[in-house]
Amino acid sequence: MDAPGQDLTALDTDAWLARAAKAGPVVESFAPEADRNRRLTAGAMAALHEQALFRLLLPAVYGGAEMTLPVFLPVIEAVARHDGSAAWCVAQGNGCASLAGFLEPALAQEIWGRDPNGVLAWGPGKAEARAVEGGYSVTARTGFASGSHHATWLAAHCMVFENDGTPRLDPKGTQENRTMLIPAATVELSNSWDSVGLRGTGSDGFACDGLFVPGERTVVRATMIDDRPVVSSLHGMPLMSVYAIGFAAVALGLSRGLFDAFVALAQDKRPRGARFTLKENPAVHEEVARADAKIRGARAFLAEAAEAGAADLAAEGRMSVDTLMTIRLAGTHAIHEAKAAVDPLFDTAGTGAVMASSPLERRFRDIRAVGLQMQARKTHLQTWGSWALGGSVTSDGVNVG
Repeated sequence: MDAPGQDLTALDTDAWLARAAKAGPVVESFAPEADRNRRLTAGAMAALHEQALFRLLLPAVYGGAEMTLPVFLPVIEAVARHDGSAAWCVAQGNGCASLAGFLEPALAQEIWGRDPNGVLAWGPGKAEARAVEGGYSVTARTGFASGSHHATWLAAHCMVFENDGTPRLDPKGTQENRTMLIPAATVELSNSWDSVGLRGTGSDGFACDGLFVPGERTVVRATMIDDRPVVSSLHGMPLMSVYAIGFAAVALGLSRGLFDAFVALAQDKRPRGARFTLKENPAVHEEVARADAKIRGARAFLAEAAEAGAADLAAEGRMSVDTLMTIRLAGTHAIHEAKAAVDPLFDTAGTGAVMASSPLERRFRDIRAVGLQMQARKTHLQTWGSWALGGSVTSDGVNVG
């Protein structure tokens, strides 16, 4: 782990890619075990923490790198070339870490500042919070909290009720949704994450009934950009834009990893009854070329969107609607292009590709799982198309942010 007080913001892109290159082979060596046990291993987590990869989007004031999106993208992508589950957890954990800039300083210090291995995880679910003296009484049933088994803190996004049971409304007349920060040791995780792909993410959830959460351990995410003082250069960066770029980077890294594995296989693979190896087959040459072009094209568009987001933040402190919409389209497009690029390669690899020992098999399953996550919804394409043709959009974190 980095020495206390090291300035992570002083590291450039090459330095971060070198860190990802050190952690990558380690997490890949543990990936089969993580896949079986449905959570990252202690060895993989140690390697990721040693390279400070859960502190990429953490504000510098709490010991983070406060990294821009154009650097975040290739770092996540580099980890994903080795293991999709590890990269997914890093992307998710960093999205959660970006919340630190909006928390009370004492709480942010407790979660990340004084704990070099601090990780926050959350996921959707049904959660309610009733106002009580000093805080809230929380009842929740959550799931899909990626990285929950190695998290030190968990969060529940709760609909808020007053003590008398009436909904608490914001100035717009919408019921308040407040995020509750909870020490992981105080709740018990479920054991429900048994998926086809991204198995190593350990995306379980937790349940609690009447758990007391002090008011100072809560935040309203919908208003925090406007309500909280600026402590980070990432202050105006919408969380959903982070996830659009981060999870698309996972898909691109997985596709590149599968591509590389196919190229290695093709050197000697001779399908049964064939006269030539895959390397010598002109039809395979075309497949490889098309796959590479798809991955490169999608990545270039995503990188362009990330650069636009960083430029907006630097110039205006927040992203324009045009930039938000570009990130939304680029992220969705990249996930589907990455998936489409490697489908033919997996088919051409033959029956050996379905074996658990194949470097293609887990990556193929993982990229299918990425393609089913919210950031990959095809309705995002409809939203962008409607906006491009003059329709209105919302900035609710799904359609735009």
